[in-house]
Amino acid sequence: MFDGKFRQSVDAATAPVGRWLVRAGFSADVLTASGLLFACVTAWCIAEGYFFVAIVLLAFTGAHDLLDGAVAKASQRASQRGSFFDSVVDRVSDAALLGGVAFYIERHHPGELVLMPFGLLTTFFLISYQRSKAESLGLAAKGGLMERAERLVLLGIALLSHAIFVPVLWVMLVLTSLTAMGRFWRVWQIAARPAPRTVIERTRRTHVRRPRRLSRSSRH
Repeated sequence: MFDGKFRQSVDAATAPVGRWLVRAGFSADVLTASGLLFACVTAWCIAEGYFFVAIVLLAFTGAHDLLDGAVAKASQRASQRGSFFDSVVDRVSDAALLGGVAFYIERHHPGELVLMPFGLLTTFFLISYQRSKAESLGLAAKGGLMERAERLVLLGIALLSHAIFVPVLWVMLVLTSLTAMGRFWRVWQIAARPAPRTVIERTRRTHVRRPRRLSRSSRH
């Protein structure tokens, strides 16, 4: 939902900050890596039950995730490598945060409830994978109720109180599951339409295996 409706407005607002950070000597990769560090510390605070501190650190985690793209654009160094690094770090950050949630639940809510973070992580990864796979096939897969920005916001709401922590996590699980199902159905419908000729040719090229050259030691 964030990418679909507010991305252009947010990009316009963060562009001046990105240019300032570039002048200060920051790079997009540095912001991405430091965002992962903040996510890990946030996870530890969640595990220990320090929810107020975790909210503050979670806000910094989200800020890093928001600004690394602005810095890449301002520095004119946006690249496939940087995009790949950012995507991988986002998944590791999600796993770390939900690991902290799992530790907290295991300590304060013994029983099967500890499996909830596993369900959340599954839906998080499924939502991201569906978009990556769809876009690799030339299909649009953005949008949905609970993309990464919305998930961080809802986790921050859960951290406002120990009393609402678990109920809000249940809400998040339902919404992320609906997002995953909705994204699957949307891509499924788009994929049923005849693909443009250029997409078909590109897909065929990626699946054609070139003959492998044998090394000297393997030529018998």
